[in-house]
Parts: sequence; C-alpha cells; structure tokens
Amino acid sequence: MLLIGDDWAEDHHDVEVQDETGRKLAAANLPEGVAGIAKLHELVARHGGVDLDPAEIMVGIETDRGSWVQALIGSGYQVFAINPRQVNRFKERYASSGAKSDKGDAHALADMVRIDRNQLRSVAGDSERAQAVKVVARAHQSLIWERTRTFQRLRSTLREYFPAALAAYADLTLTSTDALELLIKAPTPAAAAKLTRTQITTVLARHRRRNRDAKGATIQTALRERQLGLPEQVTAAYASAATSHARLIIALNEQIVAMEEQVKAHFLAHPDVEIYLSMPGIGEITGARVLAEFGDDPTRYASAKARKNYAGTSPITRASGKSHTVQARYVRNNRLADALQTQAFAALRSPGARRYYDKQRARELGYNPVLRQLGNRLVGILHGCLKTRTHYDEATAWSHHAHTPVA
Repeated sequence: MLLIGDDWAEDHHDVEVQDETGRKLAAANLPEGVAGIAKLHELVARHGGVDLDPAEIMVGIETDRGSWVQALIGSGYQVFAINPRQVNRFKERYASSGAKSDKGDAHALADMVRIDRNQLRSVAGDSERAQAVKVVARAHQSLIWERTRTFQRLRSTLREYFPAALAAYADLTLTSTDALELLIKAPTPAAAAKLTRTQITTVLARHRRRNRDAKGATIQTALRERQLGLPEQVTAAYASAATSHARLIIALNEQIVAMEEQVKAHFLAHPDVEIYLSMPGIGEITGARVLAEFGDDPTRYASAKARKNYAGTSPITRASGKSHTVQARYVRNNRLADALQTQAFAALRSPGARRYYDKQRARELGYNPVLRQLGNRLVGILHGCLKTRTHYDEATAWSHHAHTPVA
C-alpha cells in the first residue's frame, strides 16, 4: 500500500509518498497536466512495484474536482477529498505555531490518509451524466448569485443619486431587462423626467408586459417626482456607473436563460430524473441542483442518516458535563442547503408535508428551523426512493404523521 499526500496549486502539485509505516519514500514537485500525472505514475511504479493493485494507492487532496482528480480516479486510485479545515486541525498535532509550507501540507495529507482514512470520505464515483448536471447547475446558480451582487451595487449607486428610479421600477423589478433598458435610456433624473409615456410603453411592449399603459403612467409619474439633486458632473459620474451595472445585469440575464436550458437538458437526460421530479417541491432546476450536490453514486450514502448528515439538515448534539444542546449544522454544502430550503418551502403544497410543518410550528418552533426539519425529512424520503428505485408516494412517505393531531 502507498499513501500519497497531494498539495495542489494552480500550476503544480507538491506530493509526498509514504508506505504503511509512515516512512517517507519520495517527495516531488509535479507540474499540472499530463506530464505531472505521468511523473506521479512513475513514482508509484518505482516505490510500489508493477504488481501493486491501483486500489491500494490512497491519495489525499484538498479538492474533489478537476481533470487531475478525475485522472487519479480513472487510474483506479482511492482518492480522498479532505476539507482544508480538517488538514489545519490535523497539523496542530505536529506544532501549534501555525507555520505553513506546501511540503508540510503534502506530508500532513499523506499522514491523514494513512492514519485516519477510515474517517475520511472518498471522492464519489458519480456518473458522467451526474457530473455534467453538477457543472451546469453550479454555473447557473453562480450566474444568479453574480446578478444579485451586481444588482446590490446598482441599487446602492441609485440610492446615492437617483432614488426615484428605485420607486419607479419597483413594480417591474430592477433586475428585469425592460427596467434596465429604461434606466440605460435615461440614467439621470433630468433625462428620466423627459421620458414620454410612448417611449416607456414601447420598451414594455417589446418585453410583452401586461397592463403597459397603466405601468407606463405609474413609471412616468414616479420619474417626474421632485428630488434632491447633486452637481451635474457628480450626477454624470454616477450615471456612468449605473449604466455599466445595468448593462452587466442584462448580459447576465441572457446567460442565465441560456444556462437554464442546459440545466434542464442535462437533468432530464439523467436516469434518476423521474424519481426526483416525483418528490414534492422539486422542479427541474431545484431537482438538478439537489442531484448535482448529492451525486448519483449508489454506494456513497450508507443510510438515510448519512445522506442527511451530508446535506447538513440533521442537527448536531453538543454534550459536555451537564451541558447538552442540539444545534443546526452550519458547516455544510451551502449550494445543497439552499436547494433543500427551496424544496421544503415549495413542498408545503403537499398535504403530508404541510401536516408535518404545522405540527412542528404548533410546538412554537421558528419558521427556518421547521423548514430545515421538513427538508431533513424530505432528504430521508428521497434516500428511500432512490434506494428502492420507486417514485414518491404521499401516503407511504407520511404514514407515521398521517393521524397525528396538531395541538
């Protein structure tokens, strides 16, 4: 058996090779790419022999993504993706000074795989389809997050020099392309006050807005309200910044729509899609995100509890002496947690989910904790459906809560 610690950077990998006793056999700085992988295989062959089973080669690395990781998995090696926080805690066994080096990190990773591999999670063997869903689902969500950040910058800018625009376009929502086009057309209070109703309704018509005449009148009235002004040069500078943000949001809107189609196409091509779509609260986008973050390796989660723990929906217990508390997990996969929260809220239209939700709320629990509990319950149901290859069934899923009275 060989244990390998791999401290990766953008263009190289520092690796250390150990045997089962912890003896250091080799250390090397390998380039990223084909040449680096070839040199790693040479190190393995030199110190493990040609007869060494690839499954007996354990690699610890602080990521689970990328072509390098896929090359290691494709070679048959057991790859453990280790959280950097765990590595930092492990290194405190050696010293508490906080010193850091790439070689030291590679050594710690090799030691962790040798000593604690039974406590570590190996990189899941997800199918190519699941990996594709993960790529597009994450890209789609990242674009939405980027739009939100850009909108907050735009909103902050408008508050400084043109607050009337926030009120005028509130009904359209300022991230909509028609509102942004109007803002670009008239980015200053003076220019906006000169917009005619025809100019406004023409933009609204191009984007198929309903009640265009009424909306146009409301927008025109709001834009012509008197407001405190700034010097002309300062206003022009703010207008340039706002226009830049607006154009960026329009571009993001276009790419979000295009990526959404890719998410749907890849998700609908996955063999588990019908099971996911049978779950309450799950549509094509939410389902793609949940599938992307859970993966589809059937051996990854030994039980429903293991899946819940990974999802971060199950609580953690802190017990010490006379102190005993149950708390929510805050160290978790935030993308998955966000998708499950969305599912739990949408699932309230399910009679069983609603009954469960009302029961918990009757215990005077808060809104978010109850949604988290509902999400935890839905994760367990999803695990059962995937394990048995059956669709969601309302009566079976909530049989234990069907006749429980609400206080």
